[in-house]
Amino acid sequence: MMLRPGDGTRDKDAGVALAGGRDFPYTGTMTDATGPRLGGVFAEFIAAVIFLTRLPIHWRGAWPQDLDSRALTWFPIVGTLIGAVGGLVYWGLSAVNVPPLLAALLTVGALMGLTGALHEDGLADVADGFGGGRDREAKLTIMKDSRVGTYGAVALVLSVAARALALAAISSPHHVAVALMGAHAYARCLLPGMKLLLPEARLVGHSAGVGKPNSARALAALLAGFVLAATTLTKLPLDGGMTRLAILLVSGGGMIALALLARRQVGGVTGDVLGAAEQVGEILFLVAVTGALGGGASAP
Repeated sequence: MMLRPGDGTRDKDAGVALAGGRDFPYTGTMTDATGPRLGGVFAEFIAAVIFLTRLPIHWRGAWPQDLDSRALTWFPIVGTLIGAVGGLVYWGLSAVNVPPLLAALLTVGALMGLTGALHEDGLADVADGFGGGRDREAKLTIMKDSRVGTYGAVALVLSVAARALALAAISSPHHVAVALMGAHAYARCLLPGMKLLLPEARLVGHSAGVGKPNSARALAALLAGFVLAATTLTKLPLDGGMTRLAILLVSGGGMIALALLARRQVGGVTGDVLGAAEQVGEILFLVAVTGALGGGASAP
């Protein structure tokens, strides 16, 4: 189990992080704005930021019981901001003449640092569990093991390589930035729907403890992610609306395929499954953009 910077203990009112299925303590104080008195949209947004990043945000007081599930709505918004940070990193590296492939690798690494490799952790666990488990219980046991096996290691290498090569092929800092923003928004917008529609693979655990979002919130997240991703795609030199739609279908289709595979393999969803789904969506989005651009994009 990995902890955020802090005292290394879990507060009794702490929330439960979804992506990757790991505990994080929310202790100490920041401002009253992050406290439980603000139970509306800003609290939900801050909770989503805490879930998805390693930013040193501390929560004041008790963690509202339903805030975990409400925060899911904001995943695509926070994803867009994460992608924007990646775009800034790539732009800065390009500005000092770092070669595209090295800049892309460092950008992927920086984003993994920002997010604490939450989704990569889920991808590795799912690869190990689905690849090495003989039955449902064995797969779930392997997924809960913090050690990384052969399947997980291969999945991580392929994930980093695919994203870095795609960004290097896109090359243009402007196009890399908008592609990252779209990928990170869209890869997170289907997660609330997966959480809502799939049964919990474990009756007790991190994902089960979060609870399910209601259908309105899951739909809001889906629409927000779709609009954000579609908007970013309009900023790329692509051949028409059908090409943009195809990119979204490839990315979303991969996530849905993983969800169906998880239903068959372990009977439903876990935090690791959600993390792996995000990785599949993000990778396919970037690869599809690269293919649609003909292997790369010239500088604007």
